[in-house]
Amino acid sequence: MPPTHKASTRLSAATLARLPGSAWVLLVLVLVFSVFGQGFLSIANLFNVGTQSTILLLIALPMTLIIMTEGLDLSIGAVLTLAGVVLATVVVGTGSVPAALAAALAVGTVFGLLNGGLIAWLGIPPFVATLGTLGVAQGIALVMTDGQSVVGIGETIPGLYAGTWLGMPIPLWIAMACYGAFHWLLYRTRFGAYVFALGGNREALQFAGVRVNRYLIAVYALGGLMAGVAALLLTARMNAGHPTAAIGMEFDAIAAVAVGGTTFDRGNGRLPGTLLGVVVVGVLRNGLNLLGIPSAVQVAAIGLLVLVVLLIESYKTKETA
Repeated sequence: MPPTHKASTRLSAATLARLPGSAWVLLVLVLVFSVFGQGFLSIANLFNVGTQSTILLLIALPMTLIIMTEGLDLSIGAVLTLAGVVLATVVVGTGSVPAALAAALAVGTVFGLLNGGLIAWLGIPPFVATLGTLGVAQGIALVMTDGQSVVGIGETIPGLYAGTWLGMPIPLWIAMACYGAFHWLLYRTRFGAYVFALGGNREALQFAGVRVNRYLIAVYALGGLMAGVAALLLTARMNAGHPTAAIGMEFDAIAAVAVGGTTFDRGNGRLPGTLLGVVVVGVLRNGLNLLGIPSAVQVAAIGLLVLVVLLIESYKTKETA
């Protein structure tokens, strides 16, 4: 074999080896669903996958930062649900979409601040603190609605979800803008540097005189704020505010972040990986829906997905060691 060909082969093998496990899983899913899922590769369905994944991306982005601080937010799905109920209730009562959105953002931010305060100031473990606020948010949503959907929200909000701009669905534009903002925040600002340090070397931040608790609370507040933003798209998608609409979505968000390569220690996190993880989860959900697989089985499939990706990454680490 000529030397140049050998070098090219080694380069190709090295390139393939650097591909994350989530990319391999995505390739396999696309191949499988292309064969067995009718219409999976149609343009309409691909746009559908992207549009449906926008809500998950909006909460997976802050979840990445939270996990990078060695934290966790189990309440974000319930807070998203409550924010959606509040948004729908306000728009039905006032007819004002801006007022409704402001109320949803306020609800999400308050719960984010509450989570951050419980963790930073009182020292309550993130799992316990956010599990408690999950129950509070879910309970308030059920009490506000008596377990019924809030309907009659008009056409403006649903039109936002169904609308397009320059040939692309508006939710995709919103998701792209939010991803760009988070990418800038994490990789181009002092706040982002502190997020990495909160998980990687918190003591060094304290010795440097940085108010660690303030930034930790800000990370959780950002998660709550994004739950309020996601509530707009969720309510628009459902054409109503439902008191259990996003319960369990925190599982998908954590799965997407884990699949994307963010770890629960040392402040290791990658927003591009989270984006890829969201796409993988979205493709899996969509493909299983096309195959008529029940939602309960889909949850198990997402759990299996996380395990498979982690096994692939573990194998690659051993091979390079």
